[in-house]
Amino acid sequence: MCGITGWVSFDRDLRAEAVTLDAMTETMACRGPDDRGTWVQGPAALGHRRLAIIDLPGGSQPMTADTPNGTVALVYSGEAYNFTELRRELADRGHRFATDSDTEVVLRGYLEWGEQVADRLNGMYAFAVWDQRQDKLVMIRDRMGIKPFYYFRTPDGVLFGSEPKAILANPLAPARVGLNGLRELFTMIKTPGHAVWEGMNEVEPGTVVTVDRSGLRRRAYWQLETRPHTDDRDTTITTVRSLLDDIVRRQLVADVPRCMLLSGGLDSSAMTALAARQLGRHGEKVRSFAVDFVGQSDHFIADELRGTPDTPYVHDVARRAGTEHQDIVLDSRALADPDIRAKVIRARDLPAGLGDMDASLYLLFRAIRDQSTVALSGESADEVFGGYLQFFDEEARRGGTFPWLVSLGRHFGEDAEVLRPELLDAMNLEAYVADGYAGAVAGIRRLDGESDFEFRMRTICHLHLTRFVRILLDRKDRASMAVGLEVRVPFCDHRLVEYVYNTPWALKSFDGREKSLLREATADVLPQSVYDRVKSPYPSTQDPKYGAALQDQAKDLLSRSGHPVFDLVDRERLRRAADRDVPVNTQAQRRGLERALDLALWMDLYKPDIALD
Repeated sequence: MCGITGWVSFDRDLRAEAVTLDAMTETMACRGPDDRGTWVQGPAALGHRRLAIIDLPGGSQPMTADTPNGTVALVYSGEAYNFTELRRELADRGHRFATDSDTEVVLRGYLEWGEQVADRLNGMYAFAVWDQRQDKLVMIRDRMGIKPFYYFRTPDGVLFGSEPKAILANPLAPARVGLNGLRELFTMIKTPGHAVWEGMNEVEPGTVVTVDRSGLRRRAYWQLETRPHTDDRDTTITTVRSLLDDIVRRQLVADVPRCMLLSGGLDSSAMTALAARQLGRHGEKVRSFAVDFVGQSDHFIADELRGTPDTPYVHDVARRAGTEHQDIVLDSRALADPDIRAKVIRARDLPAGLGDMDASLYLLFRAIRDQSTVALSGESADEVFGGYLQFFDEEARRGGTFPWLVSLGRHFGEDAEVLRPELLDAMNLEAYVADGYAGAVAGIRRLDGESDFEFRMRTICHLHLTRFVRILLDRKDRASMAVGLEVRVPFCDHRLVEYVYNTPWALKSFDGREKSLLREATADVLPQSVYDRVKSPYPSTQDPKYGAALQDQAKDLLSRSGHPVFDLVDRERLRRAADRDVPVNTQAQRRGLERALDLALWMDLYKPDIALD
């Protein structure tokens, strides 16, 4: 997995900047606790922190190859799941390998094919190549945006890193956030390339960014394309299952302990069952982990989003698949701990505002990391197969905006409820979202003869696969890598994404339910309870003690009269939320409190320069 960073400065010799490069590299220590390395040559400096997964002794980075015309150096984060096939092909072309790592395959692939190596990779990756032969930096990110990748242009080059913190460790990159950054922060639309921090950008998914003395260029090597789907239902179900079996086989490869993230929903249950079947053929058992909260199963209260607790279904899957299972049970004290909140914000570099769902994910991953280094997740199946409520909500279907905003607005209320009215006026979030939506739907191609309804559903699927999924993938990556855990997302394999995206909605929901194709493709390995279960989102605690702790922390924040958070947060709105007499035990009631506390702690940690003009 790993964390990467670097600096290209065409007007200086970066050998004199070792201290700064070391500082940038050390910010990635959480992503790579096993090893570190730096490499400097004239205008290029690369840093790497390693989480060893494949070829534990042989995959150290930065990795270099000397050619007659100069050195080619690579820093790489991620996994190439088809590296074995690529290695054979490169060996047939005359390449010789010194390690068994997928990193060397990517480096040799670049030597053979240049930046077109990206077209041949199946995996999750973010990597940078300094090519001395042409004095250029090549940055490449995986198709779905599973691995994060940021850059910051300077007057004579560029800074880059797996996370913003690596870039912000360089004095050339100020920690500044303007109005557009706040707009992005307070909406859930994930504008491609936007990084919130002023002057910083993301390398967009499926994109190559090249930097040389003539400037910076971007090229998309992959995008989600509209194609006809001619397979009938049975063939489609069979193809989905065949793809899933191949994907799971590839993603189980590791030289370290593996496990499954199991929620008891269709997605993670299918992954766990398929993995258990494959490993069982070799006499291995799957380890599985689930998150739960103290008293949640015994005192669960159903609502419109979550009709059932996860734990009974988790245990059904564990019994059926024969996994070695463990529940990670969290209490309100841990979820509300300001130290955990600080770790989450450090992991994200931003105040995400998802409260106990962020804290529990971090704590779950931290507990798993004590026993495993790689985990497979059911993340992204809802986006691929159509699992969210908004796919079936007529208001969201016809809303003329990002459909999840309709659903979230109904269930959680106004996201910015504690923000100052004058800030809300200045941001004009409604116009920002409208502009973002117009840009997001502009390039979606309609098939000849496609009905209005089918094209509307294609648009909704496209929005989820190119916008919403990136929010969740970033959350997953940051929380897991903050504790040195690699989480793989099989449902993001681009072959599966392309195939299912182009399957008509009538096939995706042929039985009138969510994720019909996935359910039928894996029906033989699922317990009946999970096959019949209705979609339930990632769990959230219902313990009123958690809400009470938030109120106490908000009151403490209110006592700090000079805190800069009140440039953004309305003091009276926050006071009303903190003084509420009724138990604060739903996500909607807690949302404003969590947003304010996150913002305040982010300001304490990062001391951002907030520019409201």
